[in-house]
Amino acid sequence: MKILLKVQYIGTAYCGFQCQKNGSSIQEVLTCAAERVFGRPCSVTGCSRTDAGVHALGYVCAVSPTNGETVNWCKIPVPKIHRAFAPHLPPDISVCAAADVEDALHPRYDAVEKEYIYRIWDAPFTNPFLKDRSYHSIRRITPDGLARMQAAAAAYVGRHDFRAFMTGDSADKDTVRIVVRAGVERQPDGMIQYSVAANGFLYNMVRIMTGTLLEVAAGRILEKDIPKILSCGDRTRAGFTAPPAGLYLREVWYPSQILWQCE
Repeated sequence: MKILLKVQYIGTAYCGFQCQKNGSSIQEVLTCAAERVFGRPCSVTGCSRTDAGVHALGYVCAVSPTNGETVNWCKIPVPKIHRAFAPHLPPDISVCAAADVEDALHPRYDAVEKEYIYRIWDAPFTNPFLKDRSYHSIRRITPDGLARMQAAAAAYVGRHDFRAFMTGDSADKDTVRIVVRAGVERQPDGMIQYSVAANGFLYNMVRIMTGTLLEVAAGRILEKDIPKILSCGDRTRAGFTAPPAGLYLREVWYPSQILWQCE
């Protein structure tokens, strides 16, 4: 048996999910907490390598004993696991649900779809309540600019080579991804939100997509040019890499439905 955790976190204080030598990581904090919760050394395997400063609303990771034990090692009722973690986590990380799954399931390689959102605050003044939680555009995005962003986002949908939307030093060899949906909306709270779901993402792909959409809103890139940028694969033709603060991993899906429990 393997335990899956659904985790929410504010990534501002961390160097990303994955353990690194240059700072504290989400994985490191969860691993230490899991050892205290389950009373034995555990490994924590994540569904994605979120960057420093990136947040999560529905991150998925797997917990299992490092000694390879697979039977009856978890003595805590699954619906109560989130409660067991709470005293051992800082305020910016929370386990919000858990599930027991087969040992064979890998949270990263078995994921069939992931969805990210990017939140943009477009106003001539800063909002202290959104610090490190969104990208601040001092130029208001007009209704026409928003319509252009929506048209450009629609051009991302489909099976494309996203080489132009990847940081150049990425180790990814296969740069083809399938975007199943992408859209831009102004939310009731006034924020502009870009959402995109795909079978996988390249390094910094969502942030570059967002930067490109912002360039489209400003008129520096034409929405009709998105297919050309995709086909040429030239990183310099796409927009800037938007900062990590506005990016959130919202949800992850698997071939079989995960029965999340939280009581």
